[in-house]
Amino acid sequence: MNKQIHIMLVEDHAGYRETIAIALEQSDNMQLGSQFGTAEIALRALQNTASPKQPDVILLDLNLPGMSGLEALPWIKGYAPNSEVIILTQSDNAADVTRAISEGAAGYLLKSATFKEITEGIETVMEGGATLDPEVARFIINTLRSQPKPTPPEKTLSEREMEVLELIGQGLAKKEIASELKISVTTVAYHVQHIYEKLEVPNAPAAVDRAHRLGLFKPNR
Repeated sequence: MNKQIHIMLVEDHAGYRETIAIALEQSDNMQLGSQFGTAEIALRALQNTASPKQPDVILLDLNLPGMSGLEALPWIKGYAPNSEVIILTQSDNAADVTRAISEGAAGYLLKSATFKEITEGIETVMEGGATLDPEVARFIINTLRSQPKPTPPEKTLSEREMEVLELIGQGLAKKEIASELKISVTTVAYHVQHIYEKLEVPNAPAAVDRAHRLGLFKPNR
């Protein structure tokens, strides 16, 4: 039996909350444990919840009444550092995406995403991967290409680490990367940790973002 993934939903539109709730009920391994209409109430709940009972994944809207999702994100990561946050919003603004990733979001999906895409995104981040809406990803890449490159890290990535990073950029989870490269999941996790340390980033989306900024990926990507 698959481990249950406990989910928190922070969304101010009651109709969309109900849609997500109904959809998650059809999943065998996902459970919507709590849902809130404002970031403030969600933060209070996280602050008062012991770590073992905190959600595995938080689906967070950006356009919320009062405190926005972007404003709440660093507080969420502070109160629930082990919870993965996936932004689920209508905004495809590059600045919103970049800020969300820099603040620790593990994924960024638009509300136009199908339920299958949302559940696959949840499973991907639970396996250590990253999930980005394809349209958002293309927009970000084009935007990053037009920006000046930041100062490169002091430590360069090895050939194997670059292979792992490129597969992360394709949205593959650790298990899928292990299968693709014919190495163990433990070895993949080892390489991923070294990538984060060398690029000085906290998670997979931030690693992909920084790699694009540094021009580390091959031109045909």
